[in-house]
Amino acid sequence: MAQASDGRLVWNHSTHLPGLIPILEKLLDQQPSIGTVTPGVIAQVRAHAPALRIKVSVPIRGGFKLIARKGKTVQEVFVLTDLEKSDLEAAIAQAIEAA
Repeated sequence: MAQASDGRLVWNHSTHLPGLIPILEKLLDQQPSIGTVTPGVIAQVRAHAPALRIKVSVPIRGGFKLIARKGKTVQEVFVLTDLEKSDLEAAIAQAIEAA
């Protein structure tokens, strides 16, 4: 099975953090080395984050788990890529600025 040359955004859930999807789409547009981006579980937390923040959390097989926070809501995002952690963090920062 040949993998497509461009990445894709998987829509597993009907709800996402406000503003997250445009940033993930920009990330896919800017980084051809990202294969699949899958938003995951949404949870409520105590701490308040006024603006949307995305942090690279831990490595997973084939990529990284990201944590997106806005308000009192947090969402996991799984990114399959061969980028290094620092390169992915820079790409995320660039996508946030562009969105």
